[in-house]
Amino acid sequence: MTKRVYNFSSGPAVLPLPVLEQAQRDLVALPGVGMSVMEISHRSSTFEGIIGKAEADLRALAGIPDSYRILFLQGGATLQFSMVPLNLLTEGRTADYIMTGSWADKAVKEARRVGSVHETGSTADTNFNRIPSDAELRFTPGAAYVHMTANNTIEGTEWHRLPPVGDAPLVSDASSDIFSRPIDIAKYGLVYAGAQKNLGPSGVTVVIIRQDLLERSSPSLHTMLNYAVHAENGSLYNTPPAFGVYVLGLVLEWLIGQGGLPAIATINERKAGKLYAELDRTGFWRPTAEKASRSLMNVTFRLATEDQEKAFIKESTAAGFDGLKGHRSVGGMRASIYNAFPEKGVDDLIAFMRDFERRNG
Repeated sequence: MTKRVYNFSSGPAVLPLPVLEQAQRDLVALPGVGMSVMEISHRSSTFEGIIGKAEADLRALAGIPDSYRILFLQGGATLQFSMVPLNLLTEGRTADYIMTGSWADKAVKEARRVGSVHETGSTADTNFNRIPSDAELRFTPGAAYVHMTANNTIEGTEWHRLPPVGDAPLVSDASSDIFSRPIDIAKYGLVYAGAQKNLGPSGVTVVIIRQDLLERSSPSLHTMLNYAVHAENGSLYNTPPAFGVYVLGLVLEWLIGQGGLPAIATINERKAGKLYAELDRTGFWRPTAEKASRSLMNVTFRLATEDQEKAFIKESTAAGFDGLKGHRSVGGMRASIYNAFPEKGVDDLIAFMRDFERRNG
């Protein structure tokens, strides 16, 4: 096997090695089937078993109530920026959006194409380096829903509480921190996530929606944009991303084997704690997010000069640490340490950082 580097990419991101090995073994022919999972019919009993087990494992991991439907869709979280308001923002009502970063900004722009939108709180004035306090949030009475971005991959911030939305359905883009810790689904109206960070490969989007909200999906909507249609057809209205669902199922089995969400949360907290401790150890490294808002998934930091940053990226890449360059819109560095990222990779990065600081500090 080709030697694997440490993949700090924000997504598509690192997958558990046992999952990759299992997919490799099954790639040519699934046991007892004689065909690749990429070849079997999505109407076959084999695939019905695959997608059914994936849904069952999702429910078991997060304790998802029967009053919620699970959809396996396509188009990434970006399509959900449109599907959410198209289905939930009914005529005469307003949707509230909490502005915490670049992806929230993209989501609100799509919602404005559909109907009335209110930005209920924003930290743009501090370059989105923190999550707004409850006192900064101004909700619309009777809002159709409140939208939040659970983890901001570009800015390195994360919600560590839920906003006090009252009776309004809370909609969460959880793409980059879903299942990184326990989640109380009953507190949400809808949760969506692109799979390519914590759940599987790119190409699959998971939507968890409360059953009663499906009633808002108008029959006049284009078929493939209608949540109710996908729910009625068990995510099989058209050909789903079969291979992606299969790999997602393997990731869920891996998570269960790790001890579930409480166990993976402990590991994630330990990994991030080590890295933040190193960033705070001296003044050489400059974390960009306020401490109370720091993400456990995407650790963002800078150095004193861009020349130092370029040198760090170049040397770290040569040393086997891939994907540490920050997003092009903000610069700096970003270490994405999702569920499957090995703790040894964090330890090795810290050792490299100390050596780099010794030579450049």
